Amino acid sequence: MAYSIASKDNKIFVHLNGEIDLERSPEARKVLLECLENTQHLVVDLAEVDYIDSSGVASLVEALQTSRKKNIEFALTNLSDPAMKVLKLARLDKVFKII
Repeated sequence: MAYSIASKDNKIFVHLNGEIDLERSPEARKVLLECLENTQHLVVDLAEVDYIDSSGVASLVEALQTSRKKNIEFALTNLSDPAMKVLKLARLDKVFKII
């Protein structure tokens, strides 16, 4: 998994790339939680995610829960087909704000 971070209009954008699986999800979790320390708006771009498993989804859910506790706006954007399929299968497409 690779990632990039950008900032614009008081928002942080995290672009995740590649596979987010058991091996790589700890890094995704760390990046997302660190970004939540520095913003009131976090947008996670999943356009280039080729594969995501339950551990990757758990990292997203933990970031969402943390954002809610801290009253931070959290959204997913540009979901790749594999990412959207997994979120729909888990019925999390209704839980996350998707823009």
